[in-house]
Amino acid sequence: MSSKIDPLEAAHHFISTHFPYCQAALLAGSVVRGEATETSDLDIIIFDDTLVSSYRESFIESGWPIELFAHNLTSYRTFFEQDCQRAIPSLPRMVTEGIVLKDTDIVEDIKREANALLDSGPEAWSDETIELKRYFLTDALDDLIGCTRRSEGLFIAAKIGELTAEFILRTNKKWIGSSKWTYRSLEQFDASAARQLTYALEAYYQTNETDALICYVDETLSPFSGRLFAGFSRGKSNET
Repeated sequence: MSSKIDPLEAAHHFISTHFPYCQAALLAGSVVRGEATETSDLDIIIFDDTLVSSYRESFIESGWPIELFAHNLTSYRTFFEQDCQRAIPSLPRMVTEGIVLKDTDIVEDIKREANALLDSGPEAWSDETIELKRYFLTDALDDLIGCTRRSEGLFIAAKIGELTAEFILRTNKKWIGSSKWTYRSLEQFDASAARQLTYALEAYYQTNETDALICYVDETLSPFSGRLFAGFSRGKSNET
């Protein structure tokens, strides 16, 4: 790989080479947030009215891995909607934080749409969904409590961490994330809760001690009537 040039310069070069006639382009991601690492890439969003549909493509240019998110002037709204339905607003977040590389007086409106979605938050969980998630967390806890194989326990604990973070965020009508964004989303909402969950997971990973993680999950579930197993049912017909 060739030496990296300035990320903004690399992004401009990419746009001028591949999409010289696009209506707008944004640079988003860790380099924009000041969080870039040695393995960070450039997230570039383009809006081009000649595109039939949206697509995603990866490149390595100017020494940078580049993730391209290509949209026409309406297709991005489908992705906005899909992201909001799964409560992981990847594209709205990128658009909001993005640095303008090119604009023909359309970026302001698109950013306004993205900001409005982010500000409104995800749709609240129904009582039925909360019950289902309580059941999943209870089931995962039972697996951990009864686990006798360290190799399996590592994966169970990781799943409990994800489910618990999701439960906290979604019952508070907050956006969630995946991978590193799971923690970032929880930390943004409640830094203390994020630290406590990390501590509980570390306690298991380092010493095989499950008490802290079990206690954390029980405290999370407590305002929602705690664990759920007996009486849980889905799909049962009421017909006799």
